[in-house]
Amino acid sequence: MRIGTHISYAGGFAESVADVVELEKVGLDIVSVPEAYSFDAVSQLGYLAARTERVELASGILQLYTRTPTLTAMTAAGLDFVSGGRFSLGIGASGPQVVEGFHGVRYDAPLGRTREIVEICRQVWRRERVVHDGKHYQIPLPAEKGTGLGKPLKLINRPVRERIPIILASLGPKNVAMTAEIAEGWQPIFFHPEKAASVWGEPLAEGRAKRDPSLGELDVMVGAAVAIGDDVKHMLDWVRPMIALYVGGMGARDKNFYNELACKYGYEAEAKQIQDLYLDGKKDEAAAAVPTELVEAISLIGPASYVKERLAAFAEAGVTTLNASLLEPGVQRRVEVVSQLRELMD
Repeated sequence: MRIGTHISYAGGFAESVADVVELEKVGLDIVSVPEAYSFDAVSQLGYLAARTERVELASGILQLYTRTPTLTAMTAAGLDFVSGGRFSLGIGASGPQVVEGFHGVRYDAPLGRTREIVEICRQVWRRERVVHDGKHYQIPLPAEKGTGLGKPLKLINRPVRERIPIILASLGPKNVAMTAEIAEGWQPIFFHPEKAASVWGEPLAEGRAKRDPSLGELDVMVGAAVAIGDDVKHMLDWVRPMIALYVGGMGARDKNFYNELACKYGYEAEAKQIQDLYLDGKKDEAAAAVPTELVEAISLIGPASYVKERLAAFAEAGVTTLNASLLEPGVQRRVEVVSQLRELMD
């Protein structure tokens, strides 16, 4: 299992990069940069590329609505170039709250758009003249929709790699099946090892049955809060606000993908309570309502022996990359935790 981490988009970026430089020395495999309604991820990934030497870099994630498919491909090729072939393109649909609320772009057809974007990106990276006639994207733009002067073009530069790994963040069964079919990596959220198969087993199998063998095995990239020690159980409470934000506040009352996931895990009543409290502005109460059982299941917080058992459960559930949210403060302690994780995985 690979060990990854991510950089917070809320602030302290320079300090986080300094941490990554030290974590790289003890075997960190990959670091991802999220993009919400914060600073863009691309500029930060470029800075990371300049400050690091070996660790792989990923966008985690770029939402797919506000960049054209070819710009997404150009950006990925550029980041792969400045990092010496260390970049993976993480993309996902995000949600209406961000896409429509912050960007003012209509949120529609995430499944179809994702598939077309992947096709176009790989065409760009192969330096083919881009010709695509899809439902959502037409390249070149047809004369009836534009000036009629557009012509197929290919990327001027030669990419480091003609196939940059693509990671798709997906939750719903159709999206997960598509991910297993066309992507190199899959990034779910709130991964519950004991219940993941019941939620995602069938769509993963459906997608893998159609998968091109040249893509290799699907990299299952799972995030989990990590703290190792005999006195870290209180840090479970640090995880609750994020779960409450997603389950309670991401989207409308009747359209929240993360709330639906909690329901699929068997927490229907709790998910409703969290959402009701959060949407009523009672964020602290919503966080307190998050079931401890759920927090423990999706996290790695506890003594080394306990974390080792949970790591085995994640591995048994098919996880191949652990994207660790390192809770303990201080770079030295974070370095120690990554080293401990490596030892516990061996």
